[in-house]
Amino acid sequence: MNSEIQTEQRRMNPLIFMLWLLIVSIVMMFAAFTSAYIVRREEGNWLEFDLPSVLLVNSIVLILSSVFMQWAYSSAKADNIKNVKLALVLTIVAGVAFLIGQWAGWGELVKNNVFFGGSTSNPSGSFLYVLTGVHAFHLITGLIFLIIVVISALKYKVHSRNLTRIKLCTIYWHFLGALWIYLYVFLVLNH
Repeated sequence: MNSEIQTEQRRMNPLIFMLWLLIVSIVMMFAAFTSAYIVRREEGNWLEFDLPSVLLVNSIVLILSSVFMQWAYSSAKADNIKNVKLALVLTIVAGVAFLIGQWAGWGELVKNNVFFGGSTSNPSGSFLYVLTGVHAFHLITGLIFLIIVVISALKYKVHSRNLTRIKLCTIYWHFLGALWIYLYVFLVLNH
């Protein structure tokens, strides 16, 4: 009987396992993008331009959003539902601020004649749009899941005995933050 309990405790929640599979696939995709970036850069015909200054601000905003997300998760474990709701809303606000910053960064690129695709574009600009755009897409999916968790929290379905939803969001959100920091450092060092 005791070994059955231990076996049950060692099993991973299937949703968390699926999330880790998703994260591994996203890591592989971005590894391919950044590898292609390095290979294509070495081939020549690479336009040098300054990265949008908002990317640093966006990095700080995303780190702050991870702090809010962790606060929400810790509050859920402690059954502090009021703080769960507040922290989740702050995470969403920071996530939206990040997306607005990305939009502003793309606007700055356009002002500096750095475009995506077409006859007037350069591969360096296209890579920057792809890297930041695909990350933004994943952040939007994270925001959708966050909204679902906020709705659950409003219905008092997020607490110490029901952590799966918020745990999934926390893992994914921290992953997106870490991925962005990797991309930002990669772009600064390889641009």
